[in-house]
Amino acid sequence: MSLGYSKCFDPTGARHGIPTFPWRTAPDGYATLRQLRAEGLRPGGQPVAAQVLRPRYRRGPLVAYLYRVDQAKPVRPMTPAKWRALECANRARRTCPQCRRDAGYVIPTSLGTCVTCAYPEEQCAA
Repeated sequence: MSLGYSKCFDPTGARHGIPTFPWRTAPDGYATLRQLRAEGLRPGGQPVAAQVLRPRYRRGPLVAYLYRVDQAKPVRPMTPAKWRALECANRARRTCPQCRRDAGYVIPTSLGTCVTCAYPEEQCAA
């Protein structure tokens, strides 16, 4: 057993406070948020059940929190009001604050305006 593996292996939670496993060695029945979402589930208010650690050189370890799959709940469906709110938010991200037109793409925050307003001299040269 390597030194990195032994530092990350604490199935009782005596050292880290919660059960801890090395990266990619979590037992069945646990899943990360992304894994739950891929299965159409959400944690549903349950606390973090365990964690996986991946040691790194010169920095702290990467941590992924695990939740119990048997206590997870299904993802709430999108309601018509949520769809409208999402549509409004995306429309606001596409609307140029300078010319007030829908750019057809999400305006980069680095520019702050659509490309046509940010570089007007290049539009005339074409």
